[in-house]
Amino acid sequence: MTKTAIITGAARGIGLATTDILLSQGWQVAMVDRDGGALADAINTRTNVHGIDCDVSDPVAVDGMVTETLRHFGRIDALINNAGVADFGPIEATDFSRWKTVMETNLDGVFLCSQAAIPALKKTKGAIVNIASISGLRASTLRVAYGTSKAAVIQLTLQQAAELGEYGVRANTVCPGPVRTKLAMAVHSQDIIDAYHDAIPLNRYGTENEIGEVIAFLVSDKASYMTGQTIAVDGGFEATGVGLPSLRKTTETADEMGE
Repeated sequence: MTKTAIITGAARGIGLATTDILLSQGWQVAMVDRDGGALADAINTRTNVHGIDCDVSDPVAVDGMVTETLRHFGRIDALINNAGVADFGPIEATDFSRWKTVMETNLDGVFLCSQAAIPALKKTKGAIVNIASISGLRASTLRVAYGTSKAAVIQLTLQQAAELGEYGVRANTVCPGPVRTKLAMAVHSQDIIDAYHDAIPLNRYGTENEIGEVIAFLVSDKASYMTGQTIAVDGGFEATGVGLPSLRKTTETADEMGE
């Protein structure tokens, strides 16, 4: 029996890294993305995958995506809701159109894909992993729509875990911290990079593979008694709260005094 995963936002980044990890573990993957060109490039170099062009905010398209996955692979053992959009700006500059665009993909998409896949997941006693963000756990500037959408995904996951547990379906959330993606490195100035390094106990950005490994664990049998959990994969960023750079300087001074 070969297990099947649906991964949304699979054409690049965390979604693509997770695809490769699951493929290496013997899974087959329905790679879902609304960027048809990037999706075509991704599936051309991989086996045991099936590409589906789908906008996860469109209920009709989502129903078709799940139907196509079942037609091609015959089963669904895991749904990884990874598709998302980022829109950063001040509250006053975030008009309703920008707000809706973020919510439609980041929150509505998770709801729609999960709802459509639940009947198939009940049959396999499968797993849902929703990708939120550290921004859903701790507030930051310029993230009113993004952070709110990700906080809502965390709560949605709890609802899924509570309701679907009796059918053997598990639901967990992964909250990535700063990740060294091509996009992040293109838009983060050196000052921003230094500030993140200062605030993260592990003193670096994470990698797409590091996030993917946690996702792969959560959909595996090794996590068979885990549901309703929110896991920050963030180098300790969320755990430290505020003031860490100052505390580090204090610690360094204390160490010097101790010497």
